[in-house]
Order: sequence, then structure tokens, then C-alpha cells
Amino acid sequence: MKEQMAFEKNVFNKTYRTDSEIAFFGGMTIVYKSSIDLFLYVVGSSQENELMLMSVLTCLFESLNHVLRKNVEKRWLMDNMDGAFLVLDEIVDGGVILESDPQQVIQKVNFRVLQSAKEQIKWSLLK
Repeated sequence: MKEQMAFEKNVFNKTYRTDSEIAFFGGMTIVYKSSIDLFLYVVGSSQENELMLMSVLTCLFESLNHVLRKNVEKRWLMDNMDGAFLVLDEIVDGGVILESDPQQVIQKVNFRVLQSAKEQIKWSLLK
């Protein structure tokens, strides 16, 4: 845990004052984007294709932008963390990229939310 915290702090210190969108640190390829008071990072191995990592980051940002209704900032993200996790679950799983089209991600998230709501209604009616 200490190593992870140190890595995250070093990555942030290296990236928060730059205008570029890519960094190489600790044998990792890092693509990132800032929005208001929030930094989003996608980290891959040094052999990872930067364009693929950037497509994941773009998909994540645009999907969150839709879910959070154009307010990709820390407060809104923290208030809607469940939606953010749903978005992330649709994009990657165990380091494998599943989807990079934000419209597809949004459709899948909406479907999962609808299914969950139906289940909750079903269980409340059965009680």
C-alpha cells in the first residue's frame, strides 16, 4: 500500500503542472486528463500502445461526462461513485479493454441500472 501511495504521489507530482497528456514513469506508460479539480489516469506497461490507453481514457472521460451530466469534477464524482464504477466496469476488466466507445458504455450502464431497478421493484413487491 505504501508503494502504491508513493507511486501515485510521484505520478501526480510529475503530471499536474504539464500540458502534455502522456508520461513515462517507473517503467509505466501513463496517459492522463484533467478536468476542473480532478485528474484521470490510465496506466499501462511500457509496451502498451499509447493510442489504446488514450482511447480508454477518452472513453472513460466522455462516459463520465454523460453520467455526471457534464460535471466531471471531484464533488460530483464522489457523490456518484457507483455510476463511475459501473462505467469503469464496462470499459475494462482485469486490465483487458472491453469497450472504447462511450455510447456503447452508456447504453450498457443504462441497461444495468434499469435491470437493477427492476430487481429492486420485484423484491419490494414480494415482501
